[in-house]
Amino acid sequence: MAQLVAAGATNQQTALDLFISVKTVQYHLTHIYAKLGIRSRSELAARFREAPRVED
Repeated sequence: MAQLVAAGATNQQTALDLFISVKTVQYHLTHIYAKLGIRSRSELAARFREAPRVED
């Protein structure tokens, strides 16, 4: 979920992609932001740019 949002997906797009409600996306983003100590989508995107890539 965080990766979708960091890539620029809206909450609505994320919900549709993951087959969950927009409220569920909002709920999880609130907790992701708190856990990472960030306050915005742009900060989340910056964290993903800084993080080393993990290959599948």
